Amino acid sequence: MIQTIWQVAMKLSTTAMICVALQACVSKPIKPDPAFAITKPQPAISPPISNGSIYQVSRFAHSLFADERAHRVGDVLTVILTENTSSNKSSNTSTKKENGITIPNPTVFGKQLPQFKSPYDLTLQQDLSSTQEFTGEGSSTQTNTLTGTVTVTVAEVLANGNLFVRGEKLLTLNQGDEFIRISGVVRQRDITPDNTVQSTQLANVRLVYGGTGALADANANGWMGRFFQSKWWPF
Repeated sequence: MIQTIWQVAMKLSTTAMICVALQACVSKPIKPDPAFAITKPQPAISPPISNGSIYQVSRFAHSLFADERAHRVGDVLTVILTENTSSNKSSNTSTKKENGITIPNPTVFGKQLPQFKSPYDLTLQQDLSSTQEFTGEGSSTQTNTLTGTVTVTVAEVLANGNLFVRGEKLLTLNQGDEFIRISGVVRQRDITPDNTVQSTQLANVRLVYGGTGALADANANGWMGRFFQSKWWPF
């Protein structure tokens, strides 16, 4: 009876592990992030028509000679990604400490205490010493390059005229999904006549790039490998 219960428990645990593994193999589609959602322009309220002319200035939001660069809430702006970062860090640590203590055989009334008569010739004289040594070395090198374009919308016009922009780009490829999300503050003077701006000219920029699918899973370390490489591994 006990053996039968054990077999049933093993079968259930095996089935549960297989279901978890199958769920891990299925990549979920990337959902849009509300923090980078598109900002719609505020609807313009046209004043009532006060004359009989066919052409009314209030019906046309853009002028033929106006600057078409982004400057209002809801306007689109193309951000050219030109990110190049490189970092290199190394450290070396070496410590060493030695301690020594000697306690001589005590003297009582001008004479040292005799040794205890035993097969080991015990004495009260003691010598203590300890040595501690530590050597550590570490290095880290990282280089990142990101190029491309992302078209964003103006979410807010600040009091000084700067624009807070945000947006995202979701790509569904044959081997998975990729996404690029960006937000930041840009000066209107940095926007070129073709309505573009460099990503390096955005202040307080938040740039997120990632993906899911077969390629992303192949470049990720497994949970057991992460455990053995974490600080919780005692060896």
